[in-house]
Amino acid sequence: MVANDKQDREARTRLRAYQARQAAHERTVNRRKRDNIVVAAVFVVVTALLIALQLSYFSGGPGTPEPVPSPTATPTPTAPAEGQNSGDVPSPDLAENRTWTGTLTLNDIPLSIELDGAAAPQAVASEISLVQAGFYDDLSCHRLTTAGIFVLQCGDPAGDGTGGPGYTYGPVENAPADALYPAGTIAMARAADPYSHGSQFFIVYEDSTIGTADDAYTVIGRVTSGLDELIEGVVSEGVAGGQTDGAPTVPVTITGFTIQ
Repeated sequence: MVANDKQDREARTRLRAYQARQAAHERTVNRRKRDNIVVAAVFVVVTALLIALQLSYFSGGPGTPEPVPSPTATPTPTAPAEGQNSGDVPSPDLAENRTWTGTLTLNDIPLSIELDGAAAPQAVASEISLVQAGFYDDLSCHRLTTAGIFVLQCGDPAGDGTGGPGYTYGPVENAPADALYPAGTIAMARAADPYSHGSQFFIVYEDSTIGTADDAYTVIGRVTSGLDELIEGVVSEGVAGGQTDGAPTVPVTITGFTIQ
């Protein structure tokens, strides 16, 4: 009888030890499952953010497969409305239906420019308003492309292609019928929506065919002198990291912008 009691106690002890090991094992397995779920969730979130950032970066201007500019092209009529202005957009009347002249200075390289207020009244009115308010002072030119299309993109307060003036407007104005943008063209960057124009613009430094006649960019004017100096001082150094689309190797800052 004593032996049986002892054996029973030993059996119960072994059972409790086994049950404890099983419980510990289950906790470990469950913890690993939770850890795996957390890691997977973090991976999904990070991937989504990276994709969103990439899309946002390339949607603020002429895309790699879809570029910009045009020389003797006949401007197309205003694009059909697919949206509406957002925020406090300057009145097109500010463009005064005339040609504006001024100087855009990048890294102390002066570019003489003309803005066509008659051909693109809404976009030119916005640019005039931003220039007069000092909006562009010390902003960067965050994007340079050196293959397929040849542009330097500027005017983003965020410095990464995602920023703007706090309003958006449209539609596309004064777009070339043949989608060809000649060297010296100044045009407005935008996302897919023709009512997504803001403060970002790009300078075409070499003739480029960008997009199509139905997917074009608003031409606001042209560089009349200083383009060669810009190419020599900035463009010739290429894109950082040896890429063909990204931040210029030579950081570019708007050190002056006047218009009259």
